[in-house]
Parts: sequence; structure tokens; C-alpha cells
Amino acid sequence: MSLVLAKDVSKTYQVGEVEVKAIEGLSFEIEPASFVSFVGPSGSGKTTLLNLIGCLDNPTCGHLSVAGTDVASLGRADGAIFRGKNIGFVFQDFNLIPVLTVFENVEYPLLMVADFSVRERRGRVEVLLEAVGMVDQAKKFPNQISGGQKQRVAVARALVGSPKLVLADEPTANLDHDTAFKVIDLMKSMKAERKTAFVFSTHDPKIVGEAEIVYTLEDGLLVGREDRRAGDA
Repeated sequence: MSLVLAKDVSKTYQVGEVEVKAIEGLSFEIEPASFVSFVGPSGSGKTTLLNLIGCLDNPTCGHLSVAGTDVASLGRADGAIFRGKNIGFVFQDFNLIPVLTVFENVEYPLLMVADFSVRERRGRVEVLLEAVGMVDQAKKFPNQISGGQKQRVAVARALVGSPKLVLADEPTANLDHDTAFKVIDLMKSMKAERKTAFVFSTHDPKIVGEAEIVYTLEDGLLVGREDRRAGDA
């Protein structure tokens, strides 16, 4: 079963008296434990699409299901619960909470979505901090660590709830070349170890070069699909 299934999905915004079509008639699927990139110029609809898949917004028309759930049917409260259980997010500006330590930032999603015991939360956070190489930074605050370290913390936070899907919006945009490759390698290892699907909105050729499936967007339309897995067209 597809992890994400979209059929003729469109999103239209009302700007004054003008209707703006952000995306139109998109159909695609994303399989579990895959590494997928949506690429295209600014304004092509990449971020809008990630917001729809992430249940942060609803499509104007069409069908969109994530983990077998029709996301358009979810209200705000149910959508938040669904996101917490199924979807992690990684952003280009990290979105770490400045007044929380590295440990507390990774722990935060667990406080929002489930009644984990202190022991369970600590265990999950410690495993992820070890996996991303940030155990020795656990007590530091975001302003005390580098950009690459912040993105490692963001990856750990995205994975701490064991989501089926992680959405990453330009996750390497604020990183230098070497750090970006390290973060990409980290995500690839997390995909392999945890069977999590990673879906990127990106301009970065480093991410595009590592993707298994590349969808190309242009002016809100899906204009290309490239499958780079061995044996697939």
C-alpha cells in the first residue's frame, strides 16, 4: 500500500478577488521507506504540496491519503494528533525552540502527542541523540551549537515519535557543502535503519542526486517523474 497517494489534487488560494492556483491536478504516490524529492523553481508549488501532505493545509479538490487516512477529512485537532503519530518535519531554518536544550527540543514532540513516561521519553531521546551524534551536546541550547548540529537535532526531533514519513523543506539550504552531505547521509542511514520515508522539497542538487524518485513541478503542475532505483524506469 502506498504511504502517500494523491489523485488530481489541487490547491487554490483566494488573494483579494483573484484565485491563485498553487498546484493543479497532481497525481502521484510515495512508497514506504523511500527517498523522494520534489524539485522545481520558486513558486512551482513545492512547499504548498508538502503542507498538504503534512496535514498543515487541505486540498481544494482531489483525493490525498497519508498512511491510509484521507487527510482532507481531518479537523484541526484530529489533524494535529495524526501528524504527531505519523509525520515528522525538518525545516531549512531548523525551527528549534531557543529556550529549550538540545535534549528538550528532541523530547518536545513526545510531550505533545502521547502519554509517555519520563523513562520512555528519555530512552527515545537518548537513542536518537546517539544516532545523530549529539549526545555530548544534549545540555546545550540552540545558540550554542553550529548550523549542522542544529539540523542533526532537527532530524532527531523529527524521528523521535517513530513516524512513517518525514517531510523536509529545503533542509540543506542554510548549510555549507560538507555539512549538507553529512546531513543527507544521516537521513539516508535513518531511512535504512528505521524504514522511514523521507520526502524533500528542494533546489539542492546534492539531495536530488541522492533521491530514488524525483518529481518535477512547474507552475503548480507535475511535469516529470524520474525513478532511479535499479531495474525501474
